[in-house]
Amino acid sequence: MTPFDRITAVAAPLTLANVDTDQIVPKQFLATTGRSGLARALFHDMRFDADGQPRPDFVLNQPAYAGTGILIAGANFGCGSSREHAPWALADFGIRCVIAPSFADIFHINCFNNGMLPVTLEAAAVEALAAQALGGNHVFTVDLEACTVTAPDGTVHGFAIDPARREKLLRGLDDIGTTLAVAGAIDQWEARDRLMRPWLARA
Repeated sequence: MTPFDRITAVAAPLTLANVDTDQIVPKQFLATTGRSGLARALFHDMRFDADGQPRPDFVLNQPAYAGTGILIAGANFGCGSSREHAPWALADFGIRCVIAPSFADIFHINCFNNGMLPVTLEAAAVEALAAQALGGNHVFTVDLEACTVTAPDGTVHGFAIDPARREKLLRGLDDIGTTLAVAGAIDQWEARDRLMRPWLARA
């Protein structure tokens, strides 16, 4: 998993409340178990019309938001089913950070497990950031080391994050990677346990 420490990127505002995982990745794209190729599926029904043509009024189709790496979202983002394809599609599109007033619990966890940073800020702060993202300068900085979001006008918003999750993101570790990082200690414990309880050792 790619470590996350600091990102400076275009931020796109999509501040609708209760955007669920079926809107993030519609069900017809769930057949794949691969993490790549899902960028096309991201917000598919919002981004494309019935003929598959891009909707010019959708924010991610607008030239000003090309190369979006940060999404400024509405409350309860990622609600609905627990599909992990939602953060996969965001990441495949190039979005590594989502800022919102609140997230659905499972989506929030899935973000961390896939190297994406979900930043929770007060609704008023998110609204202020979204307003700036609609302006002429769309470049924001999110610093996980400092736990700050810096807007184009220089305004800095601090955010709180679980220390263990922060450390895992900084090191680029998912749950499996975290376990492998202490593989030596696990091996030592198993060796001692085999000596103490040889009857439990497998042949």
